[in-house]
Amino acid sequence: MPRADFYLIDKPRFREQPLLLVCELAKRAFAAQQPTLVLARDFAQAEAIDELLWEFDQDGFISHQLAGDDDDEHTAVLIAPPGIETADRPLVINLREACAPGRYDRVLEVVAADPGERTGSRTRWTEYRQRGFEVNKFDM
Repeated sequence: MPRADFYLIDKPRFREQPLLLVCELAKRAFAAQQPTLVLARDFAQAEAIDELLWEFDQDGFISHQLAGDDDDEHTAVLIAPPGIETADRPLVINLREACAPGRYDRVLEVVAADPGERTGSRTRWTEYRQRGFEVNKFDM
């Protein structure tokens, strides 16, 4: 059964810089050798995640790149802005307002502390359940 895990940002560290949680999740996936697709809301956010992943782990390297290159299939963490088609991956980190498209085993929904964000996450929660996903919530 596929899973949808909702990570609700609560801790001050992530409230100040929500993309740090995305990097932490990508780091865990990379350590587990889980090919990951990060669905960014727009190109600026995709670039910000790319930049942050370079600086995030001073003791290690998280193999990543923006989608749209010949090396996409060989990159552990692929960051896709809207409009860039990518192959499905087992793990998706979704930052978009709609449920993640495609086929995957697990989706991680990162939800900011903003009340408007929480409203949209409730809609996605319901849609994932209707699609047969096991749905979980984690306060971060």
